[in-house]
Amino acid sequence: MQSIEKTTSDSRRRRQRGGTDWLEFVFVLLPLLAIITVIMDASWGIFIKATLQYAVRTGVRTGITITGSQATAANSNLTAMVKSTVQANALGLLNGTNSSYIQVHYLEQNSSSSNGVTDVSTCTAVSLPTCPMVGNAPGNIMEVEVVAYPLQALTPRFFSWRSGADLASTSINAMSADEIEPSGDVPPIGTAP
Repeated sequence: MQSIEKTTSDSRRRRQRGGTDWLEFVFVLLPLLAIITVIMDASWGIFIKATLQYAVRTGVRTGITITGSQATAANSNLTAMVKSTVQANALGLLNGTNSSYIQVHYLEQNSSSSNGVTDVSTCTAVSLPTCPMVGNAPGNIMEVEVVAYPLQALTPRFFSWRSGADLASTSINAMSADEIEPSGDVPPIGTAP
């Protein structure tokens, strides 16, 4: 008789213990999932920013060395070739209509200006009388940037139990600039930015 009572109380203890195991599991699982979600979203944002930064840097390095012969052979101009280089190195993020986020500026180094540079992006050989210098002249600075690229979060963000999920995108910017190298064969500038 005593062994039957002992078996019954042992099984009751095991059932009670099994209920607390599930409760402990839930208390650990929810914060763990929240931490994993935050790490994934932060990693995604860092990856996108690094990819866009690499793309604009590659675009600048290509753009400052393009010659007129290369542009003529490609049936293109400097600005269009730089934008296509950025697009090709952005892992598909800037394909299609997203190419509108890419901007190319040409800046003349000018000590008389308050910030040391003058934007000559719209200056072409035709507009020389009204512009100080052709935008893509050697010695000018080429600035390539991706402006306000909208990054969607991988998972909805919750800041409070009372409010709904935050699905707003985050704007990502990337910029690189360098001096255009001297060349006797300057390519046509194209339409900038």
